[in-house]
Amino acid sequence: MSIKIGIAPDSWGVWFPASDPNNAKQPQWWRCLDEMKIAGYDGCEIGPWGYMPNDNPQVLKNAIDARGLTLVGATEGGNYLDDANVEQMLKDIDDISALLKNFPSAKYIVLLPPMYTNLATGELEMNPDLTDEEWAKYCANVQKCADRCAANGFQGLFHPHVDSHVQTEEQIERFLNDTNVDLCFDTGHHVYGGGEPISFYKKWAKRIPYIHFKDCDLSVKAKMDENKWSFAKAVTEDIMVEPGKGSIDFAAMHDALVACGYDGWCVVEQDLFPVKSFDVPLEKASIGRENLRKAGF
Repeated sequence: MSIKIGIAPDSWGVWFPASDPNNAKQPQWWRCLDEMKIAGYDGCEIGPWGYMPNDNPQVLKNAIDARGLTLVGATEGGNYLDDANVEQMLKDIDDISALLKNFPSAKYIVLLPPMYTNLATGELEMNPDLTDEEWAKYCANVQKCADRCAANGFQGLFHPHVDSHVQTEEQIERFLNDTNVDLCFDTGHHVYGGGEPISFYKKWAKRIPYIHFKDCDLSVKAKMDENKWSFAKAVTEDIMVEPGKGSIDFAAMHDALVACGYDGWCVVEQDLFPVKSFDVPLEKASIGRENLRKAGF
């Protein structure tokens, strides 16, 4: 059994592809890879599709291999209630898969759901409560995306998320019961949604082949709720902190993973957009890695 620790570009404040105007607020992709290795991580994801170069697989392969990193997977997200958007996701999954096939170590495509609140303002953009018909469509389209990943040789994993229709433990369990799609289990989002990640992991370990490590500062969450901050505003107030600095006992998490025979990657994903300075992420990533070592990882 082996538990390996990686990190995602999200920990460098990367939320957008290079073509997005917000990319100016994100560090260059090669700096991100450099600092992942410097901070002591063994593996990585490629972040939002289009952040790292994807037109020539050898460019990315050379860059990752030169740093001694292992590519674990990629992410794709969209609105599962919008059939046109799902069709675009399927196309993206095909394109992502074509790139990942150049990396035998990459097995996962993480499927992100839409937030029902505006990322910047926090205003409602969708009804937080789905009808039974909408829920069935949502689950069917996640399943369709996961099936396309499987057809391409990868495992599509659903990622419960802040302010999404699959956030609370009740919602996640309903999703697991209504699909055969396994989870990319994010510890920080789970706490944000009112859950307890260690007991939930133990209960559903067989449906969790891949984990995102994130820690949530519940005192900031309380301020967010009181002041009705958007999630993006809460991130600038450090709602998501380095593993070991928030509410999660990562030593207990380690024990739970060992007890359940977890054999795979745990990828740190600390929401930071926009970083106050491009010099911030390396220090935070290094602290997070050291905290995880102390917890047994």
